[in-house]
Amino acid sequence: MFEGLFQPMHLLVIFGLALLIFGPRKLPELGKGIGESIRGFKAAMKADEDKVVRTITADKGEAQLRKL
Repeated sequence: MFEGLFQPMHLLVIFGLALLIFGPRKLPELGKGIGESIRGFKAAMKADEDKVVRTITADKGEAQLRKL
C-alpha cells in the first residue's frame, strides 16, 4: 500500500519545504525538540513496560505461593 512512499527525492522535497517554512535558524531547534520528545516517549514506554513486567512477575509469584 505504502510501497516506495519515501524515496530520496520525496525526502529532499520535504526538507526543502521545511527549510522554506521554518527557515535555516529554526530547523536545528525544531530537530532538537523532536529528538527530545522521542527520547522522552521512549523512556516513558520503557518505564511502563518495566512496571507491567514487575506486576506480572509479582502476580506469578503470589500464584505459586498459593499453590504451596
